[in-house]
Amino acid sequence: MRILMLTQFYPPVSGGEERHVHTLSGALHARGHEVAVAMLWRKGLSDFEEDDNGVLLYRVRGLMQRIPGIYSEHERPHSPPLPDPEATLALRQVIKRERPDIIHAHNWLVHSFLPLKAAHGPKLVLTLHDFSFICSRKRLMRHGAPCTGPGFVKCLACAHEQYGPIKTLPTVAGTWVMRQIERRKVDMFLPVSRAVATGSQLAGSGSPYQVIPNFIPDQFPTLPNGDDERLRALPADGYLMFVGDLTEQKGIHVLLRAYSELRDAPPLVLIGRAQPDTPTTLPPNVVVLNNWPHALVMEAWRRSGIALVPSTCQDACPTVVMEAMACGKPVIGSRIGGIVDLIDDGHTGLIVPPGDTEALRHAMVELLTNGELRTRLGDNAARGVVRFQASSIIPRIEDVYQGLLRESEAQSVAISL
Repeated sequence: MRILMLTQFYPPVSGGEERHVHTLSGALHARGHEVAVAMLWRKGLSDFEEDDNGVLLYRVRGLMQRIPGIYSEHERPHSPPLPDPEATLALRQVIKRERPDIIHAHNWLVHSFLPLKAAHGPKLVLTLHDFSFICSRKRLMRHGAPCTGPGFVKCLACAHEQYGPIKTLPTVAGTWVMRQIERRKVDMFLPVSRAVATGSQLAGSGSPYQVIPNFIPDQFPTLPNGDDERLRALPADGYLMFVGDLTEQKGIHVLLRAYSELRDAPPLVLIGRAQPDTPTTLPPNVVVLNNWPHALVMEAWRRSGIALVPSTCQDACPTVVMEAMACGKPVIGSRIGGIVDLIDDGHTGLIVPPGDTEALRHAMVELLTNGELRTRLGDNAARGVVRFQASSIIPRIEDVYQGLLRESEAQSVAISL
């Protein structure tokens, strides 16, 4: 099978979605498929190369990338919510060269492919890693609470807070228009959680979809050169740990308030990127580590005692939950978004209401003071995470591909008859 992935970003850009596409592409290649990835061009990287997994990488340029401050920033050139004509032409050349059976898109770069989608061409699969299908801000949150659904005027007012006066109208209008086109042209949607499927209004829409979560490798690589001096910044083993952007939407403010009320607690380690709303004043015993590579983050998980995912936004399917579980850590997470699909409350971790400082503090105290419970939940997490490993999830994605190809073959036979 010949597969072409479409994604805005790819390693060395680091993040959950980037690692997902990288791991999926490499695993599919290892299973005998011919895999290529088309992504947005980034300064300093070649237009074409083969990565260490044997996957072919194409970096395509877009018109919007050439306009400073519109849909680009110094690290990440973003796809616009409408087809980019230059990117569309570049994708045409990639498709002509690769002749894929399946095109598997992962974000707004799909918009630049849609003008090329032919009735008898490659089948199109679209993984919904967030709510960008229905929400121009991608998180489906409004005034700090889950949004009930799109409305054009409502979306304009909401998007203005994030995009400002220049980008708001094209972003909202593009999301609105492209959603209707995607419903007609996407052969299978793959929302990564029940929350994404519900929030994207797929149920009852007639659009084909299957909920398939994100996944993690069966085995995480160890540090290539043994120990790393940066690990000396970690406190003694058994600390509390949070990984993610240090923002209010990820619950960092709630977490710091709850932690400040604990007595004689282990240190709290925060690994992530500072943002404009990141608190500047921290309680004692809080360690902040920025820009850590993924291998170091995994080693930090192994040394931690309790994982914390206190999101107040609708986290679609946070990989950090699975990574902590793979290291045998009990996870305290919010009852919001796709987190509830990952944590079995009382069995692999504890679920608390989002934004509830008292409930989060109580859950931390419960695990800190009950070593038997902490060990049992961690052991259950390590066993239960198997269902989120690549060996469990990738065959499900292959089944989707094969089902679409069988459907295409049946249609071709019917036409010939």
